[in-house]
Parts: sequence; structure tokens; C-alpha cells
Amino acid sequence: MGRLFGTDGVRGVANSELTPELAFKLGKAGAHVLSRDKKRPVVLIGKDTRLSGDMLEDALSAGILAVGGNVIKVGVLPTPAIAYLVRAYKADAGVVISASHNPFEYNGIKFFNSEGFKLDDDIEDEIEDIILRDIDVNSHITGEKLGRCLDADDDAADRYVEFLKSTIDVDIRGKRIVLDCANGAAYQVAEKVYSGLGAEVFLIGNSPNGININEGCGSTHPERLQREVVKRKAFIGLAFDGDADRLIAADEKGRIIDGDKLICICARMMKERGELTENLVTATVMSNLGFHRYIESMGSSVNVTGVGDRYVLESMLKSGCSIGGEQSGHIIFLNHTTTGDGILSSLQVMKAVVLSGKKPSELSDEIEIFPQVLRNARVKNENKNKFKDDGEIQKVIARVEKEMDGLGRVLIRPSGTEPLVRVMIEGQDVDHITGLAEELSALLTERLG
Repeated sequence: MGRLFGTDGVRGVANSELTPELAFKLGKAGAHVLSRDKKRPVVLIGKDTRLSGDMLEDALSAGILAVGGNVIKVGVLPTPAIAYLVRAYKADAGVVISASHNPFEYNGIKFFNSEGFKLDDDIEDEIEDIILRDIDVNSHITGEKLGRCLDADDDAADRYVEFLKSTIDVDIRGKRIVLDCANGAAYQVAEKVYSGLGAEVFLIGNSPNGININEGCGSTHPERLQREVVKRKAFIGLAFDGDADRLIAADEKGRIIDGDKLICICARMMKERGELTENLVTATVMSNLGFHRYIESMGSSVNVTGVGDRYVLESMLKSGCSIGGEQSGHIIFLNHTTTGDGILSSLQVMKAVVLSGKKPSELSDEIEIFPQVLRNARVKNENKNKFKDDGEIQKVIARVEKEMDGLGRVLIRPSGTEPLVRVMIEGQDVDHITGLAEELSALLTERLG
């Protein structure tokens, strides 16, 4: 059996791959590992708006209760809310039931430790080992040793809202803002935050029914947001994904501002305010060449990591960097919290725009983003890494890089989950780089497929 944990928890089609039985086992093993020294560990559970959330929440809770843990269910809240609240409640662990930006039929389970950080690989491996080896961790727990469900001692959502509001210290009263909540976990919280700060809020994607999360809305489908911003003559549009840990924006002209640009805008603000620790910004190998040039033009440096927010965070913790993220809009502000937070990120963007005295479009246009073309080469799974040692492939890569002549780049990356090698080429002429990407992907398929 393969690994249960991917780059962001355990995911799969609910009730098929991610079953109640697996959720029960994850509850038992997770509570056992994360709170081994506690006689009565407390685990906080939140979820997004998916239909399967109730089923998995109950199964997960039963597993935690079976090993003597107590459970606090805080209901539908963004993933980063759990990372914050696990510290606020002094809980031993937090769990989020969500599949983020994926369609509603998928779901996922991800853990946070008592400090609000996602789990290290070795902790996930320990949980997984207990499940795969079918180790019984609760046979000795009976009678009064069993856990119980506890009520939250106050309104968890309001507590999180107040925290978010505390992260912005500029006046946004009267600003016309369109919020796209992806019919997901932010559908109540985001409005409370922005209305509470005095903004004029227009909402879309705020009518979840269990099956419409991320459907034609949110950060992965921002087209409606773009139209709505223009229609409402709004100052800016802000779109979150299903669990609200990502942000994509639309400027007042309805043009998309992606994660790379949002990080640039916030990094410049932080540098001007003396908050850009180590004069460093963290990004993944997929960050745009234009991103690198902009950060370097500020006199700052970029620390590059592998794809995935967990690797961004690991690098930030090691380097002391205060801001990092991905093109997808997953942005981490370590001076405020421990994980990517779409609403918090949006507040920092608002702060940066207001302090600049410029329009969102003006700030966005200062950052030149190079066209990127991505093609997938289908190869045999066992051959995914062999392109590094194939002389013919390396010869073509070298030729393509020479053609770029410093005005682009080539990135070849094996997929972590599929029998694919991804070819990404960046450059100024989109037709030219498209041809190069298709040539390279065809060669990879021919040689390794």
C-alpha cells in the first residue's frame, strides 16, 4: 500500500478512497501520536462546506474519542482558522477536513500540531505506520478513559475574525470590494472581517450547498470575480479557494493579479516598513522569472524551494524569512501566522495598496510577468527521473536554454503523483516557447514513455 499522506494531508474521493473507516483510523493514530504525553489530549476539528464533511468529522471524532482524547468541533471555518485557534484554545492538535481547491466529491484530512504548524514528514510517517501495520492503540482504553466532545467556550469564528482584523492597521472604510468565497469555508468569515473594517462588500460564491464548492468560482475560477469588479466599479476583487488558504485578486480593471504579483506587492511594502526579515522572499521553482527580477530590483533576494507550501514553510523557518508563497496564491506571512491564509493575505494586499497611494492596477503593472507554457510528457512511472541522465534529452534542453539567451528559462519536473514529466518554459515570445515546450515534451515521451 502506498503512502497515505501527500504534500497536504490525506486526500481522496470521499467514501471511496477517503472512507469513514480510514478517517476513524486517522483519528486514533493521529491523536495517539500528537499527544502521547497527555492523559486527556484535546483536538480541535474544523471543516469546509463539502457534503462529506459531516460523515468524515463524525468518524474522525470517534477515532479520537476512542483513544481517550477530547474533541472540540468548531464547524465550518477556513483551514488557517484552525491553525490559529489550536493555539488560542491551547489544544494539543488541530484537524481540518477539506480538499482545498478540488471538486466537492473529494475531501481530505490534515493535521496541525499544538503550535499551529502542519506536521513534519516523520510525524506523518509515524501516524501512517500505525495505520498500515494495524497497530491497536486503544484496546486498553475503556470506561472513564474514553474521550468526549466539548463545546467551544466562546465563538470560535468571532475569535478568528478579531485576529484577522488585528493584522491590518490602515483605514479601508468605504472601499468597494468584491469577495469570492468559492462557496467554501470563508463564506461567513470573510464578510464579517471586511464589513467589520467598514468596507463596502459585494459577495459572490457565498451560498454553499455541499456540492458547489469551487464550482465556477473562487481562486481557481476567477472569471466571475473579474466581471463583477468591473460591473460594481470596485476598488479590488479578492477570491479565495474552498478552504480559504489561497488568494487571487482582480484589479479595478478586472485583470488578474496572481500569487507571484501579490507576493511582490506585499514584499515591497514590508521592505519599506522594515519588516522584510533577512531581506529575503521565499518562492518555489515555479515562480515567474519576472517575480525574481522584481524582487532583485528591490535589492532583495529570493530563496527557491520545491513545489508545495510545506516546503516554502520549512525554508522560511530555517532562514528567518517573513514572507513566502506560490503562484497559486498560497502566501505565508510568518510575522502573523503559521500557514497560508487567504483572508489574512488579502488584508496585507489591501494594506500595501492603500499605503502606496496607487491603484491595484498600477502596482500590478510595475511587475513584468513572463509568459509561461506548461506541457505534460506521459512517461513510464519508473522513468520519471531518467531524463537527467539521458544524453539526447539533455542536449535538447541545453539548446533550448541557449535559445532563451537569459530572457527565459526551462524547468523539467517529474510529477509527484502521476506518470508524467512536466515541461515548463518561460520567455517573452509565447508562440516560440510553446513550440519549444511541445518539442521537449514529445521527446521526453518518445525516450521515456
